Amino acid sequence: MKIWLLTHGQLVFLEGLKSCLDLLFGEEQQPGQPSPLQFVSSCDLRALFDFVRLSLAPCGSASWKGPVLLVDDLSVLLSLGATPVAVLDFIHYCRVSVCCQLQGNVVVLVHSSEDSEDEENELVVNSLCHHSDLILWAQGLATGFCKDVHGQVRHSPAEQDLVQIYQYKIQDRNVTFFAPGLSAAVL
Repeated sequence: MKIWLLTHGQLVFLEGLKSCLDLLFGEEQQPGQPSPLQFVSSCDLRALFDFVRLSLAPCGSASWKGPVLLVDDLSVLLSLGATPVAVLDFIHYCRVSVCCQLQGNVVVLVHSSEDSEDEENELVVNSLCHHSDLILWAQGLATGFCKDVHGQVRHSPAEQDLVQIYQYKIQDRNVTFFAPGLSAAVL
């Protein structure tokens, strides 16, 4: 799991795997600062939220509006032993801090599939879908490999029942999106 927080004109980054290994294998931490990933042993996500909240704290007199919190793979928290309720509480408190108080945005990646048997993960995914303003589902092509199309994205605004589908091709430093059937191979 990785957490990026763009706030006050700078990027705050938490590398979850490295921090988790440091915690498990007893690497020295800074005195007086609990590890953001101490939930691995206690299943309590308060320290992780405190890391986010402290990173959002204003530095000096400069007020920077519109922070963005990116959580890369929320499913990892479940794999590390956090309960679905704890994960949803963590996201709720992050949304209140980032979205409501600071007028920012929260972007969360969660892995899911239609044939998944992981009930806890599906509970988190369904709950996030009900509380999200925008949902993007990225998936491979149902027809298999194609040289000019790497997958498709379903775009679903929360207030509407309208689902838009775009296909994409990943290039060196860019991603090209197009309507289904309009790839370079077809045209």
